[in-house]
Amino acid sequence: MKVTPEKNEKVGNMIFASIYPLYLNRLIKNDRTKEELNQVIEWFTGFDQDALQALIDEKVTFRTFFQKAKINSNAHLIKGVVCGYRIEEIEDEFELYKQCRRMEKLIDELARGRKMEKILRKEKK
Repeated sequence: MKVTPEKNEKVGNMIFASIYPLYLNRLIKNDRTKEELNQVIEWFTGFDQDALQALIDEKVTFRTFFQKAKINSNAHLIKGVVCGYRIEEIEDEFELYKQCRRMEKLIDELARGRKMEKILRKEKK
């Protein structure tokens, strides 16, 4: 599927605090923890527990969330399909949408029971 400017805008305007509990509920149903969710988000965005909670309390949009994030230098290693979109085929002009899908891919892998050391990607040496 192709990302449209409208879809990118829609995701950008979504409130992160309204989606975070959905991520958490999905993980808890799959015997994963809030700590693991936060570990994955911290690896991807650089937000520690306090920073993440502050963003949730401020009810920031995904646009603001990703503008403030320091995306992990290994984020380009996140590949695959999420919600029908192949991450590596999302055009650069829709960077916000790509980052959102990358984070969802990590959360999806966590929910499916993938080991944390595989989720938190590292360059092969």
